[in-house]
Amino acid sequence: MKQTTHPPDHLSTPVRNGAAAAGPPPVPARARRGPTSPQWAAWVFLAPVTLYLALFYAYPLYRNLDLSLRNYTVRSFVQGNAPFTGIENYRTVLDDPTFAPALLHTALFTAVCLVFQYAIGLALAVFFSRHFRLSATLRALFLVPWLLPLIVSASTWSWMLNSESGVVNAALHALGIAPVNWLTSPSWSLTSVIIANIWIGVPFNLVVLHSGLQSIPASLYEAAALDGAGAWQRFWRITFPLLRPVSAITLLLGLIYTLKVFDIIWIMTKGGPADSSTTFATWSYQLGFGNLLPAFGPGAAVGNLLVVAALVFGLIYLKVQRKQALS
Repeated sequence: MKQTTHPPDHLSTPVRNGAAAAGPPPVPARARRGPTSPQWAAWVFLAPVTLYLALFYAYPLYRNLDLSLRNYTVRSFVQGNAPFTGIENYRTVLDDPTFAPALLHTALFTAVCLVFQYAIGLALAVFFSRHFRLSATLRALFLVPWLLPLIVSASTWSWMLNSESGVVNAALHALGIAPVNWLTSPSWSLTSVIIANIWIGVPFNLVVLHSGLQSIPASLYEAAALDGAGAWQRFWRITFPLLRPVSAITLLLGLIYTLKVFDIIWIMTKGGPADSSTTFATWSYQLGFGNLLPAFGPGAAVGNLLVVAALVFGLIYLKVQRKQALS
């Protein structure tokens, strides 16, 4: 009797319905490489923004920091072989007699402008939140100072505050008040640029705060009125607390903008007379470009002080917002 031999199991091919049963399905090439990650699409969309930030923010900041740490002259600025001096430029700035007045003027200019811009903008926002005839037209007219180029606004205020031919002194003369040397007196020059900057910054506060008021439900005011709350109580207990997040970002943006204001001060007073309206922004320009022998290093150091101040207030804002979110 013949012994029938069977092929090994791994060589046998089971037959099902007259056809060889298929093995496991082939793995597509894309599946073998792994699924396409959505991170690639995200990086593609982020690439233009990243490139923009690197070219116009990161690189200028790096160059400004490099300027403040080296002894640059006009020749070395072109050739790029300035010697490294460390923090010597910062010591020069701190020891300069202009530092203390410029710091005081910067603080006063920023604080006074922020307070009045926010207060006037909030009052106008509450006023325009009541829908009445021509409210949209009047609100649009208040945006004109914000839309005008700064050189036009500053030149207009220079003409209005002119000691001899300005309309402000003409109005004071009509009221029997002695004329004021707004732009040429050390006692009034800083006040003059503060008034001009407040006028320019009020529309921004008006727009942002008015949009914040629109998000407050009207039912809250109706319930408060039914409980007998007056207008001031409704504002203090409803409007102001609910407007706090919008107010915080408005004040932060206003702070950053006001710290770096240069155009208005330079056009109206050039930081004078006798440095009476000099701020860090104008002083940085004077050091770097206002002399025949520019001091690029100290000028960059003053600019970096402004960057640090803005960064500190930004971090404080983030910390406060985080605490409010956790609470």
